[in-house]
Amino acid sequence: MDRPATHRPATDRPATDRIELRGLRAVGTHGVLPEERERPQPFEVDLDLELDLTAPGRSDDLDDTADYGAVTQAVAGAIAGEHSDLLEHLAERIAAAALAAAPRAEAVTVTLRKLRPPVPVSLATAGVTIRRTRAG
Repeated sequence: MDRPATHRPATDRPATDRIELRGLRAVGTHGVLPEERERPQPFEVDLDLELDLTAPGRSDDLDDTADYGAVTQAVAGAIAGEHSDLLEHLAERIAAAALAAAPRAEAVTVTLRKLRPPVPVSLATAGVTIRRTRAG
């Protein structure tokens, strides 16, 4: 016997859909070394925004999803803005900026990389990944 399909409202379940934004680059003055406070350096960010994409998938309306332009502008602003000593602190600020710019997103995963880490050995990048939900 076939069961009727049930449809749960989007607010009853965590979003399993995701918008992926990769390779956002911006410059900022972040780090603990004195020269990092003075000389801008490049950073790269990957974002995964978690939200229910059912409505925009059906409506084809930007108002039903996250505006990539607004999110990327907010993230670039966080990198260009106030100094952070630690990548961890900057990643928190980026997560907050992304969630503020994407009110329909339930969570965001931020991978932040410093592209020219000032260490005495050869190292391509240094980075952190955090996941933050709207609830905290």
